[in-house]
Amino acid sequence: MIEVHRVSKVYSVGPVKVPALREVSFRIAKGEFVVLTGASGAGKTTLLRLLYRDDLPSEGDIEVLGYNLVPLRRWQVAALRRSIGVVFQDAKLLPVRTVYENVAFVLRVLGAPRREITERVFDALRIVGLSSRAQAYPAQLSQGEAQRAALARAIVRRPPLLLADEPTGNLDEAMAAEILEALKDIGSGGTTIVLATHQARLAATLRRRTVTLDGGHVAKDEG
Repeated sequence: MIEVHRVSKVYSVGPVKVPALREVSFRIAKGEFVVLTGASGAGKTTLLRLLYRDDLPSEGDIEVLGYNLVPLRRWQVAALRRSIGVVFQDAKLLPVRTVYENVAFVLRVLGAPRREITERVFDALRIVGLSSRAQAYPAQLSQGEAQRAALARAIVRRPPLLLADEPTGNLDEAMAAEILEALKDIGSGGTTIVLATHQARLAATLRRRTVTLDGGHVAKDEG
């Protein structure tokens, strides 16, 4: 599913070279739920960006869903991303569209039939426990509900891989627990999940394999 081999990433800030990742290597099997943790600045977001090909490594190789990411052409990148759901710390919902419309939007862009859209949207909303809020607008949602709507949008295409970058970072403990339960439900359906969080306590409660980054290195790989 995912194979990262001796990946390094260095950013140039003027004349200064800033290393974000240093020879990172690990594998994630199909259906695994892996927590990527470490302090802010440890390299978690950089690594996720490499996994969905939003950036390229300075050195090393990455394979995701059978694609070798470094030499991909533009049309191949688009094909890869159709198979990956991505959730960010900010839900990034369209404010003038309902929850249903936000979740359905990507399927409409892809030209899915109306009946299929309805079925898939309500299935995704059911999984995240948000069926009753389908006609609500983002401004009417709590932060936890907005993040669950973003989760539904990420999984509505039924992608085999879900990347979640600090999805509980702006939430209180109760709301964060809701998101974690939704992620567990999604994972139980066979979706491979990589969850990035700086919250070590949250990572521990999940009792899943945890890859810890420290200064761009893999410091631990446990579970």
